[in-house]
Amino acid sequence: MKFKNTLPQLLAILFLIIGLASCQEDFSSLGSDVIGGQPINVLSKTNNTVVAFSKKLEAVQSNGLPVYQLGTYSDPIYGKTKVDLVSQVVLGTPDPDFGYETELDSVVLYIPYFSDATTSDEVTTYTIDSVYGTNPINLKIYESNYYLRDFDPTTGLQDRQKYYSNLGDVFEGGSNVGELIYEEESFLPSNEGHLLLTADGDDEDEDPDETLVAPGYRVKLPVAFFEEKILTQGGNSVLANNNNFKDYFRGLYFKTDDLGTDGNLFLFNIANASVTLFYTYQDEEEPAAGEEVEREEGVLSLSFTGNNVNLFDNDFNPTIAAALENSDMINGEETLYVHPGAGVATIINLFGTEDADGNGVSDEIDEMRLEQWLVNEANLIFYVDQDKVTGGTAEPDRLLIYDVANESVLLDYGNDNTVYEEASDAVTGHLGKLQRGSDENGEYYKIRITHHLNNIVLHDSTNVPLALVVTQNVLTPGFNSIKTPIDIGTDSELEAVPTSSVFSHRGTVLFGNNTANEEKRLKLQVYYTKPN
Repeated sequence: MKFKNTLPQLLAILFLIIGLASCQEDFSSLGSDVIGGQPINVLSKTNNTVVAFSKKLEAVQSNGLPVYQLGTYSDPIYGKTKVDLVSQVVLGTPDPDFGYETELDSVVLYIPYFSDATTSDEVTTYTIDSVYGTNPINLKIYESNYYLRDFDPTTGLQDRQKYYSNLGDVFEGGSNVGELIYEEESFLPSNEGHLLLTADGDDEDEDPDETLVAPGYRVKLPVAFFEEKILTQGGNSVLANNNNFKDYFRGLYFKTDDLGTDGNLFLFNIANASVTLFYTYQDEEEPAAGEEVEREEGVLSLSFTGNNVNLFDNDFNPTIAAALENSDMINGEETLYVHPGAGVATIINLFGTEDADGNGVSDEIDEMRLEQWLVNEANLIFYVDQDKVTGGTAEPDRLLIYDVANESVLLDYGNDNTVYEEASDAVTGHLGKLQRGSDENGEYYKIRITHHLNNIVLHDSTNVPLALVVTQNVLTPGFNSIKTPIDIGTDSELEAVPTSSVFSHRGTVLFGNNTANEEKRLKLQVYYTKPN
């Protein structure tokens, strides 16, 4: 539901200016007017109870993602994270017919990066996106012998199977890691596209056709492995359908190592990745006597549209880890931490727990309801602790706040007029971008929760705990489970995080509600009207 300001626009602007000039006061009268014969006051309040603290996430669900990661990333605050990947591959054409006298010519793995193309004078250049770090890493590709189920047997196969980010030891246990298929000792993503040359059909004297493929991790894999694994199985039941195939060839395991440096990490849409087998064959098993043997070209594509799991190995900052073990869930903390992946979430409880009349509603909310508040604007402003962060490009541009109890975004998300913009500019009224100073270092995030508060005050909605996380894309829907629910006090548990937080990588540090720095202290800023 949308709530409209009942004051004329000019008067509202005047009231806002007066309110900002009086921001040092807990209460400040912004003005008064008469609507429908009843006088109202426009007020502001900044001493509402806010308690905020941070909690470490040990493992998060890391399958079923729209975007995956691979590589190592060194966060200047939180430490180094190594990200591996276990992937099923799926036959593009089940029960393929390889013909006769088949010979496998080449096998190509291609994982495209996110990139933008620019063409000038018929020359195309690319700029890659979502690649972080400039040092090479070691990248190995193994056969995986671990079977990735589609459905969870503990739910009677009713729910999709969840796989978690800390299962590296499971995927490597026993004989779960198969043969080493390929190794690149020094891998670093490049802006360069890949020029492919193909024969020009029947015009043998003509130059080959040229095709420019967008930048990506594109390598030739060993022919012998895939010839034995796939081509020799033509006509057998293991290739008859993808259920059989996924049990027979259980996938690939991508393992990374940072080579003692900060390494690099890239994000990608795995739905666009492929392994392609190029082969030649005869149409006939035994050509007629004197007949010229003609060989045809064939292609079999394997996609990554099965199950995929990111695995995180965090070398977490021990000082921060110790601080998180003793979070003050009653009074809140001086410092708040947010770090994506299997990282850190900040919990926010509004309006305190005092309940003098025992009705199960905090006294602060009872007062607002009794006085019939109409919230014109409500903001949580999170200031960056610049003494604890590196600043600049290492800082995340966006944070996301959500309803812990219902695992949903707030009402303000859907009521934001920018929700249909591109991801970088979407939902900026509700989830304000990081505001930077002249030195390009982050100063604060402004999170608007006007509709959320009005829903509590005007519609008796439950005052639920909120959580704040880093997001890579505010438009990515859905939530992913936390492996072990986390106690956050008030008989509540944190059980899920937004999906977009799982595949993000940058973290930051914020001032909490209990900091001695009053100017930067986390506060709930509310502008409201009420009848006299």
